[in-house]
Amino acid sequence: MTTPSPAPESTIVDGIHYHQHDIVIVGAGGAGMRAAIEAGPNASTAVISKLYPTRSHTGAAQGGMAAALANVEDDNWEWHTFDTVKGGDYLVDQDAAEILAKEAIDAVLDLENMGLPFNRTPEGKIDQRRFGGHTAEHGKNPVRRACYAADRTGHMILQTLYQNCVKHGINFFNEFYVLDLIMGEIDGEERPAGVIAYELSTGDLHVFQGKAVIFATGGFGKIYKTTSNAHTLTGDGVGIIWRKGLPLEDMEFFQFHPTGLAGLGILLSEAARGEGAILRNSEGERFMERYAPTIKDLAPRDIVARCMATEIREGRGAGPHKDYVYLDITHLDPAVIDAKLPDITEFARTYLGVEPYTEPVPVLPTAHYAMGGIPTNVKAEVLRDNTTVVPGLYAAGECACVSVHGSNRLGTNSLLDINVFGKRAGNNAVEFVKDAPWVPLPDDPAAFVRGLVDDVRFATGTERIATLRKELQDSMDRNAQVFRTEETLDEVTHVIADLRERFKNISVQDKGKRFNTDLLEAIELGFLLDLAEVVVYSARSRQESRGGHFREDYPTRDDENWLVHTMAYLTGDAHSSLAGDHIRLDTKPVVITNYQPMERKY
Repeated sequence: MTTPSPAPESTIVDGIHYHQHDIVIVGAGGAGMRAAIEAGPNASTAVISKLYPTRSHTGAAQGGMAAALANVEDDNWEWHTFDTVKGGDYLVDQDAAEILAKEAIDAVLDLENMGLPFNRTPEGKIDQRRFGGHTAEHGKNPVRRACYAADRTGHMILQTLYQNCVKHGINFFNEFYVLDLIMGEIDGEERPAGVIAYELSTGDLHVFQGKAVIFATGGFGKIYKTTSNAHTLTGDGVGIIWRKGLPLEDMEFFQFHPTGLAGLGILLSEAARGEGAILRNSEGERFMERYAPTIKDLAPRDIVARCMATEIREGRGAGPHKDYVYLDITHLDPAVIDAKLPDITEFARTYLGVEPYTEPVPVLPTAHYAMGGIPTNVKAEVLRDNTTVVPGLYAAGECACVSVHGSNRLGTNSLLDINVFGKRAGNNAVEFVKDAPWVPLPDDPAAFVRGLVDDVRFATGTERIATLRKELQDSMDRNAQVFRTEETLDEVTHVIADLRERFKNISVQDKGKRFNTDLLEAIELGFLLDLAEVVVYSARSRQESRGGHFREDYPTRDDENWLVHTMAYLTGDAHSSLAGDHIRLDTKPVVITNYQPMERKY
């Protein structure tokens, strides 16, 4: 291991700050910091985040991180691979799933060695619990595979990774909002030259030149109103890649977590069902026994969410408006609840005024996770098309699509994904920069971002950002959530087109530079409109139901025509009125190694 030289001092030219690092990482959540731990000791590394790192959304993940440690029950990585493929409704690239499951064990042990305080068995081993879709012997019965730290596993991972980044002396640039990726050419080949960031505290622009750039910017759940995602998850990184003309993969597949607090979307972890919680309808029936008789409440999330929505549609919903079902943990020992589910129960008390010891908790599916995103190979290298790599550009975590989640991610595989592929991104970037040349910067690299920021700040229109955002989110909730049809998707397509036109007539009240949240939210809305449009356009095209994408007008899975990934390409002006004017869809083969598609029975 070599020790990198200290970060060079920044320079200021014409009011623009210039920085130079071998590796530039955009995003300081789990994937970004896991990449930094590999990159930092071996190359000059900068991590840029629009949040303080420990406020990143990884900290909201509750339930656990899957790995076939077999500490509690017999298990192996091949069963984990099978569950990942089957859970993803066979749209998973199986070579990537094998890597995920094999490297899961070392990923957990890495975190343990970094100091993460996992729950322990009486023998002192890392404890494990059940989670939806995880089984033994290729689906025969549920298995305890999720390694956990109470119901704060993501929080513990985030804190542990940050502490280790500090130990390695990683250069953090916190509250810097990356708004553009600079591309250049060497020997006729397009490569990243760096990124442009807006400093929230001053309004200054910063150019970060790098030989390699890693995107780890998380998801975009704020295209929906009812979501477990934080307000900052607006898809900035994915949107930047889209605007640069690079493709996005499988954007129609969005996961709706079954147990969000009714009316709020705040997440109640699947860990509750892993510990024995039961979903009940208004009649008190454990309805999942009818839909998934083998693993019941621990079926994959897409199945449980649809079953809940069906119960409500058929009149068995609870509450005054019959618009939710119940999560019941009243039969569990309060000592177990306090030890293993402290945050979940506190959320129910705080936000709904419900006492989980004695009352069932109202729950409803909530927009949770994007299975699609920036296409990468198993080395975390970003792809320009189905096979061509963009040298020096990497992506990992929820913003990326490798594709280990297919059309439906299994619970606990997200915390695993950020660690396995975050580590791979960091290691592969280090190898790349050893011999890679610097890509020359253009004469005025910040020109686009300067124009973007000024256009928004000094806009004199009449439309309010909050109004447009609410209309987008309401329409997405109404038309593109658990159930979809041609009619509903057509409606939201026209809503987005109208919002695009109105977005040209916005104004922000705050014309200042320091911590201008009005400006920030306006720029974020631009990304949300872009990504919601790609989600809906891809969903209209896919005429089947698979995983998180359920078309009531095409209710069955169609492997003959649709066992392929969707690849979306921007072909014209991203801000033209209709998606058909500027989005081209193509397909990409699914990598199948050992598991042929079969019916999903649970």
